[in-house]
Amino acid sequence: MAVDTRECAGAKLALRQALAACGGNTKDETVIAAIENLRLVNPNPAPTRNVKLLDNDWLLISAPNFPGGERLANGKFAYTLGRLAFNMFQPTKLKLVIDRVSQPVFLLGNGEQRSHDIVVEFTTADENYPQISGVVRNLGVCEPISDTVLQVKFTGGILAPKDPTKMDEWRAIFGQQSQNVKRNFKDSLMLGLFKLMFGLVPPQGMNSETGEVKFIMERSPKGRLEILYLDEELRITCGEKGTILVCERQ
Repeated sequence: MAVDTRECAGAKLALRQALAACGGNTKDETVIAAIENLRLVNPNPAPTRNVKLLDNDWLLISAPNFPGGERLANGKFAYTLGRLAFNMFQPTKLKLVIDRVSQPVFLLGNGEQRSHDIVVEFTTADENYPQISGVVRNLGVCEPISDTVLQVKFTGGILAPKDPTKMDEWRAIFGQQSQNVKRNFKDSLMLGLFKLMFGLVPPQGMNSETGEVKFIMERSPKGRLEILYLDEELRITCGEKGTILVCERQ
């Protein structure tokens, strides 16, 4: 079926306008309608097979979907560090403001498997700590299981500084990474379950040179991600819980 490029461009513009009007909320009725209109003029009915369009460093333009967030007056979103990374990094209650979220998707050289990392760039916004910027990178891989659906699993995570000249401040905030840190009963129970079920290896400390902190999931659970729309400009996905994300090509 031939695609009307003008109709497609108009549908994309309508989606961008709808996102701007509601702060990027993909649960907004106007946004949902705009996405559905765009799907009707989808130029790529088999997006997971389109290598040329699939691979890119995608930038999130809809609102972040991490649980427990707070939208600030300037339109940005604030979360605790624990919310961004499965409570793996300390201090879990540190308040962060998200500067941007991106997702590099590139072939890994292992069949059709691709990277599926979620890269969250943040700035601390907690009066109890110095202000500093960093990155939480949730590591993941994906591969197609149909023309429109990817199988996804997460394999670990990395916490790292953005500015290597502020390593002293970074260590002062994030230097205390230990399995022996005091946790409440619920967090301790979840940690034990994650170790048993997913082969979770918690952070063992900080790399003294790079400031990086890592954790690993050796038996990560697998999920599914449907690609609702893909072209040279936009990618729209829907997770198993119905969470819709809109990204643009960088």
